Amino acid sequence: MTEEHGLPEEIALLWGLRETPRRGRKPSLTVADITRAAIEVADAEGLAAVSMARVAQQLGNSTMALYRHVRSKDELLRLMSDAALDDPPELPADADWRTGLTVWANSVLTTLRTHPWYARIPLEGPPIGPRNLAWFDRALTALADTPLSEPEKVGVVMGLLTFVHGEVRLTADLSQAYQDNPEAFGREYGRALRLLVDPRKLPALGRVVEAGVFDHDDLYVENEVEADFRFGLDLYLDGVAAHLARRA
Repeated sequence: MTEEHGLPEEIALLWGLRETPRRGRKPSLTVADITRAAIEVADAEGLAAVSMARVAQQLGNSTMALYRHVRSKDELLRLMSDAALDDPPELPADADWRTGLTVWANSVLTTLRTHPWYARIPLEGPPIGPRNLAWFDRALTALADTPLSEPEKVGVVMGLLTFVHGEVRLTADLSQAYQDNPEAFGREYGRALRLLVDPRKLPALGRVVEAGVFDHDDLYVENEVEADFRFGLDLYLDGVAAHLARRA
């Protein structure tokens, strides 16, 4: 804990409340410089390439210079997970809860797709950085006029965030897999399922296979990703609407 603010040191760092030890000459780096360089490395080379040494190289500094400000890679990842976010969108005036959450979810998707590595940052707890909390607040604002209790509003937002993060990670993985091996997404998959799926043991999947759902030359179609996301989002929001109807 930091003595002055009563916050864990890694949280104080996110909010710019942790003092840098003052030894020797005035430091030429700032936490913002280090975070920005780390994001540049991740955008260009992926999250696995991010290390204190690689970020130091990006900045043209020594690794030890970074440690004066950021004590570990875990701290660096926390900083990246907040700094990589844009400001949350303004919700349309007089928008209902569903419109507000739709705008919010699409904005999260757009922001995270700008940094495909983002969904791979290990989660160490609920949102706590300034930008993460701003996004959290904006989503809760969309639900402000609903009869939901405050814990229910949090549950709706966290469930929606889980859905969007999962969509980002899944589509990124599928896109990379398709680039590496497009044949895996062709008719061979459907033929393999017809040989492997016993409808007596897997009856539901058997009906899908028999219907020819996987009998296509290209099972991964990039321009259908958006439609799939909208379909899933509508299903989630339909569930929220049903819950609100029961409450009413």
